[in-house]
Amino acid sequence: MSKDKELDRIRRVKARHEAGLLRKRNVVGVGVGRREVGGQMTDQACLVVMVERRVALEELAPEDRVPSEIEGVCVDVQAVGRIKAL
Repeated sequence: MSKDKELDRIRRVKARHEAGLLRKRNVVGVGVGRREVGGQMTDQACLVVMVERRVALEELAPEDRVPSEIEGVCVDVQAVGRIKAL
């Protein structure tokens, strides 16, 4: 699949699931970006779910857990801190 088609597919998945993801505890944003592994950005496009801080899975209620994949699209959870409008 071409890079443009893949990004379009990820954007459509984001549009369908963004509201539900934003209702989860600790989630502060949802976007399309590159997957981060070991602190390094990769070339893999993914759905990025931004959280205020990392929380251990066992500390989250099942409904607040972010899946690792949605509709076949990789999901990368990235800790970004508190987001404030300026």
